[in-house]
Amino acid sequence: MNFFVEKCPRCKSALEVKEQPSSKTIIIKACPSGHYEKEFHPALETYIERNKVS
Repeated sequence: MNFFVEKCPRCKSALEVKEQPSSKTIIIKACPSGHYEKEFHPALETYIERNKVS
C-alpha cells in the first residue's frame, strides 16, 4: 500500500500529473475522468483544488 498516492475524492482513482509547458514551477494533478484537479504553487506555498461539476 502506498500512502503518498493522491486520489480523486469522487471516484478514488489516482491523480495524474498534467504537463504544463508555460510554467514549469506549477504542478497540476488531475483525475483521469476529469472530476477533480489540484494545483500546487511553490512560490505561494498553496494548493488550489477544483471539483468539476457535471
